[in-house]
Amino acid sequence: MKFEAEVIAWLPQLRRYARALTGDPAWADDLVQDTAERALARWAAFRPNSNLRAWLLTILRHLYIDQMRVRREIPVDDESAPWHTLEAPHGEVDGLVLRDLQRALYCLPLEQREVLLLVCVEELTYQEASLALDVPLGTVMSRLSRAREHMRVLLTEGPTRQPALLKVVRNP
Repeated sequence: MKFEAEVIAWLPQLRRYARALTGDPAWADDLVQDTAERALARWAAFRPNSNLRAWLLTILRHLYIDQMRVRREIPVDDESAPWHTLEAPHGEVDGLVLRDLQRALYCLPLEQREVLLLVCVEELTYQEASLALDVPLGTVMSRLSRAREHMRVLLTEGPTRQPALLKVVRNP
């Protein structure tokens, strides 16, 4: 199979990962296109007999981080987060569960969300995720453990708000 055909075969998985990272279908599609362009332009950098999917996901992640820096954005944690505008299909409980899952996913810190998506959604091995994220294997395992626990808490107890800090004022 030609290199170009192999890259094209992975586009649906790249799109799924990009949409999960960004929460924005248009941005995700742009990321996937940029990833494919970069991979095809730098095909000579790909080592034969290595994991093409992990290499493509790494390129996508690096592009995502670069674009976040340019936009000076932090992963969504505010009122303009994409889950605030999502609607569950009318009369479908599955849609509500999916919406709750998506909200919880975007409440995770970026590092936890990335590893959860790569291992649980994209089904990369810990080693492949380690290569894609450029972190040690133990870091992948600990981030995944924290992400799963955080998701469990968010889905069972809901997001908790930090209590406001009160300033003690004394009357003279």
